[in-house]
Order: sequence, then C-alpha cells, then structure tokens
Amino acid sequence: MISQDAVFKACSCEGHRRNRQCPHLSEYGHGSWQFDCRVLDVTGDRKQIRRGGFTSEKKARAALARFRAQSPHPDAAAWTVETWVRHWLTTRTSIRQSTLASYTQHCDDYLIPALGRIPLHRLTITDIATAHAGFRKRRNRYGRPLSAATIQRIHATLRGALKSAVRQGLLTDNPARHVELPPADRPHPVLWTPARVETWHRDGVRDTVMVWTADQLACFLRSVRADRLYPLWHLYALRGLRRGEGIGLRWCDVDLDTGQIHITQQRTESGGKIITGPPKSKASRRADALDHSTIRMLRAHRSHRHTERVTVGAAWAETGYVFTRSGGQPLAPTYVTHRFADLVADSGLPPVRLHDLRHGAATLAHAAGADLKTIQDQLGHASIAMTADTYTTVLPDAQFAAADATADLVLGTRTRARGNAVQRARQLGCRPDIRSNTEATRRASRGARRRR
Repeated sequence: MISQDAVFKACSCEGHRRNRQCPHLSEYGHGSWQFDCRVLDVTGDRKQIRRGGFTSEKKARAALARFRAQSPHPDAAAWTVETWVRHWLTTRTSIRQSTLASYTQHCDDYLIPALGRIPLHRLTITDIATAHAGFRKRRNRYGRPLSAATIQRIHATLRGALKSAVRQGLLTDNPARHVELPPADRPHPVLWTPARVETWHRDGVRDTVMVWTADQLACFLRSVRADRLYPLWHLYALRGLRRGEGIGLRWCDVDLDTGQIHITQQRTESGGKIITGPPKSKASRRADALDHSTIRMLRAHRSHRHTERVTVGAAWAETGYVFTRSGGQPLAPTYVTHRFADLVADSGLPPVRLHDLRHGAATLAHAAGADLKTIQDQLGHASIAMTADTYTTVLPDAQFAAADATADLVLGTRTRARGNAVQRARQLGCRPDIRSNTEATRRASRGARRRR
C-alpha cells in the first residue's frame, strides 16, 4: 500500500471539478470536503481513489478511516467489479478459446453493465440478485427471454471471477455463492411418434429437443445418400459426434484397419471466428469404434476425395481434414448447421436440429442393447449421470418390452399362485373357487372339516 492520503476542500467553480484554489472556499456552504488515497492493486499498478461530498473535514476524515477499515485487503478499494473482471479475464490462460470468448461475452453484455460500477469489496448478495432479476427481463438474439440455463452460465462466470478475488485476498467471502438461482431443467429428448408428428403438422407445436425413430433416421439417410457430405451425416447419426468433432476429424485420426476414429480436436465458432482446439473436455478425447458399413463408407469417401483432388489439381487446398468443401478447405460450423437444416426440410421429415442427431444416436444405441457405460464412452461424457439423465430416451419398442416383462413378472406370479390354490382345493375334495387365492383356500378348508 502507498500511504498518500489527502483530505481537502474543493468546489466546481470556473469549470473545475475539484478547484482547490477558489477564494470562496473559506465561506460556509461553498464547496465540499473530499479525500484522495492511493493503493497498489494485485498487479502492482498504482490506483487513485477519490470520494467527495462531505460537509466537514471531520466527516471526510472519518469516511477515509472507514474506507481503509472496511477494505478486506489494503488494496481492495482500488477495484470495481468491472476492473476486476477484466483483469480476471486476462488471467484465464488455461481454458479453451471458445470458453474465454463465452466468459468475455457474459462480462461485456451482462455483468459489467449491471454491476461494473460497484466497488468490488462492497458488492452484496442483493446487488447480484437484482442484476439477475434484470437479466430475466432481457431478450436473446432470437427475441426470446433468457433461459434459466443462460442465467446460470452468466452467474457461473461471476462466481468464478469473485472466487479468484477471494484467493487474492481482495474479498473475505464470495457473495455469488449465496444467491439463489432459478432451476434450469435439462431438456430431455422426445421421440417423433405419429401422434406428435400429426400435432406438429396441425398446430406447429413441438418440444425443444426432438429425435427421430430408427425408421425416420433411415429414411433421412436414404434421402441424402447423394449429398457430398453424406458420410458426415452418417457419423453424426450413428456415432453421436458433436458438430465440431465431426468437422474437425482428420485422416490421421482415422484408422480403418482397426475400425476406429480418434477424437482429438474440434472446430468451433465464437464471436464470428472459427477456432480449432482440443475437444470439449478430457473425457471427450476418445476412440470410437466403427461398424463394418461405416468403414466401407469411409473407404469409399476417401477414394472419392482422392478423385476430387486430382480433378481440382493445383487449386486443391490440402488440409488433412476428412470432410471439406469442394476445394479442400475445412468446413465452417455454421455452414454445416444450415446445410443440415436444408436437407431436413427437403426430406419432408419432422424437424430436428443437428445436435439432436447426437441425442438420437444415444437413444438408438440404448434401444439396441448398449449399456450406459458404453454409451458414455461413445459420447465422451465425463459423468455417466449426464448420459443417463439426458441422452437415453427409451424408444417405444424398448418401452413395450419393459412393460410386458413387468406385467409377466407380476401377473405371471399371481397366476401361478392362483393355480396352486385351485390344485390344493381339489386335493381337499371341494369345488375350486378362483375369486381369490385366500378365499379359495378358506373354502377348501371348511369343506374338509365338515366332511370329517
């Protein structure tokens, strides 16, 4: 800390914000008392703090003392929420670029406008809760209110920044820890059954996440068989790759002899820039097994790309990617999304998003008999809970099989018990009564006693 505190009287005469030389300062009621203090922040830079509007020197000095005493760290008063979160962003060097871009957007669009001018050490739970109330009234770029999940992600950014401030000694507690947030339910995939398709055609009503049945998916793949990117749609639909993982796949990551693809990178888009980097998480770096039809398809795709490269000649851009544009350039994430939407519209099938193919791949794998651990490894999830909670909507055939098995277990046991009671009654020489297993046994016993 640099102890250069000053208490003085100033006015705004003659266009000066802090005119300390005005001859009228000695007059009662002219000007106000103020204080200056200088501190060092955690980066070693000198910061100047000024406060004013006090009616006496005594009050100004008392305010300066309180200011020093209230700061949990000698230098904490130099920071506002804005200056701290901007400094915090510069320290995020071990995260993906897309994640940093998301943090920056949260700070620029939401946190700084709502909380930026508040001194860091004076930020309260009420301030944060008020900001969240304002967020819930805002609209996203599609004109819809911000979802609870979006607000939770914004809050997570603030909480991370304040947690770092606690570690630096600028705060004694993280107020964001104690703010109650609206629940954000994870959307569950819903199957496009005939009834839902009819309702969608009639009313335009559909759930957020919809997946195709096996027949609908097969119909789509047949309809796009001639599309240049058919192998990409095939991988998305059957192996459940993320969008960035599919277009980030390189030939060096494909081993058709062993029947595996290795997910080692992805191509994402953030702030209008395409970023090539590691997969979403450590668990996302994985090896996916391929079925024989997919291996044959990729061999044919490689042969077609070789022919295309020879045809294009010197203009071909050799990038090493499996899926490219006609000149060899890698695919942009937005292009793939729009292309898929066009193909779905042309197919006449009920609409699904590109990411819904990932939901569908997990659902179909589960219905085909794959256990949750296998599906977790296939999708690259760090937690099996996410796999079970989100991606395994059971298809009708599997539901019917489970219903039949449950009924057979319960009703079959009841039928066997009733048969045993009837057999026991006949052994005792009375007419069987099948109204109730217990009642049949009683009647048989009473009849036997009367004959004796």
